[in-house]
Amino acid sequence: MEGYRIPIHHSLTEQILLGGVPRGIAILNGTLAAAFALGMHTITPLPICLVVHIVAMFAAKKDPQFFDCFKRHIQQKSYYSN
Repeated sequence: MEGYRIPIHHSLTEQILLGGVPRGIAILNGTLAAAFALGMHTITPLPICLVVHIVAMFAAKKDPQFFDCFKRHIQQKSYYSN
């Protein structure tokens, strides 16, 4: 119908990102970095976690739902034998 519009805000359709990474991945990566740094009293694993965050950020920039699709792909059973 003409003249009938409903505005849809981007916040309803876009995924929640923390630092450019989906929230679950960012929390998991931050928790692992803190556990290794505080538990082992060393900062050696922190660059590895930083690289993981940057790679995840580029993947999420390309496709924000990449990790949801990947998680679903991992959970699917393989019905065909190789």
